[in-house]
Amino acid sequence: VRLHSHDVRYGSGSGQQSVTGVSAAEDGNSYWRVRGRTAAVCERGTPVRCGQAIRLTHLGTGRNLHSHRFASPLSGNQEVSAFGEAGEGDYLDDWTVVCSGTYWWRDGEVRFQHASTDVFLSVTGEQYGRPIHGQKEVHGMATSSQNNYWKVMEGIFLQPSEVFRAEQHHAEL
Repeated sequence: VRLHSHDVRYGSGSGQQSVTGVSAAEDGNSYWRVRGRTAAVCERGTPVRCGQAIRLTHLGTGRNLHSHRFASPLSGNQEVSAFGEAGEGDYLDDWTVVCSGTYWWRDGEVRFQHASTDVFLSVTGEQYGRPIHGQKEVHGMATSSQNNYWKVMEGIFLQPSEVFRAEQHHAEL
């Protein structure tokens, strides 16, 4: 399932832009940009550390992956939405990358834990009817499980920065 969004608002809860899960590999509304946490600078090409707070910005609408204490429409877990304008939102757009090792590797599985409410970005089997028929509910779950592992499937990958390469190969006596 791919993390998906488009400019369709939830009819309940926050009324913000919906975030769903879709199976289609060729879906253009499933692209997200990894950015630094709110009010932080993240230099392009700098690897993302496990435990680092980030924002995910939807390429199509410029809104950030967001969560807050509203109930999700289908499961009653915590709502996950897209919020803000042109990549600007608030502190509720920050997610912590949970992975093993030091860095998030592009072929590794990760979890995203909401920095303010501690829920994990999750997708289970609940499916919407109209107007987003067949799309799965994405929500925040209080516990980690198999439902909250995510993996990068495609995208533009940048070469690590010079500082990162030096750090990986530098050894002091």
